[in-house]
Amino acid sequence: MTSLRRSWIVPALFGGIGFCILIALGTWQWQRLAWKEAIIAEAAEKMKAAPVALPAVIDPKRDSLLRVSVTGYLERREIHILTSTKAAGPGFRVITTMALAEDDTRTGRRIMVDLGFVPEHLKSLMDRDPPSRRLQKRHPRDKVTGLLYWPDERDGWTPDPNREKNIWFARDVAQLAEEFGVEPVLLIAESHPDGKVPQPRPPGHNIPNRHLQYVFTWYGMALIWAVMSIIWMRATLRERPADR
Repeated sequence: MTSLRRSWIVPALFGGIGFCILIALGTWQWQRLAWKEAIIAEAAEKMKAAPVALPAVIDPKRDSLLRVSVTGYLERREIHILTSTKAAGPGFRVITTMALAEDDTRTGRRIMVDLGFVPEHLKSLMDRDPPSRRLQKRHPRDKVTGLLYWPDERDGWTPDPNREKNIWFARDVAQLAEEFGVEPVLLIAESHPDGKVPQPRPPGHNIPNRHLQYVFTWYGMALIWAVMSIIWMRATLRERPADR
């Protein structure tokens, strides 16, 4: 009987510890699910809120997806960010700068504005006749409403920009701000006077939320682990008489 009990120790201990770890991981992901859903709900509320003035001091964590309205003068230089959409295919986001103004007086603040998406085949036309220059001529002083956003698009695989052809590969706010010489603030325009080219593309609250999938994964692995542990223990017990 003592030998029989000892034969259970290793598989029972190994199985029990593994089962508890997997259940703990599944429970942790369940808690993370509630946390992520709260973040998504908060982002959705911010995006639907009435626009406010641009804060004097901007905090990227606090102010991400804050809806604001600014008035000022679009400037001529543009940066074109290579991108693609499911509906329109490859193209470019047009990033320019705006000198902010109050009562026709420039405040000295300059921020970046994402005017929207232009299809790839219009790139050469954009290079000859930049959309921001066209808007500047038609609407020298304009009001832009949109969302403050700090996209996380750059990683170790992102190529360096091709400045000669004005092709960039990520909306890296810090890098773009340094290139333009402006505040590291990017406003994604909801609309602009021309309205179609570039086509405004405000961000959605595309915050990844796979935690429910992870919950089922960890709990499923815990169930499989428990079944395999039981099979192991039963196999060990069947082998004991042959050892005597």
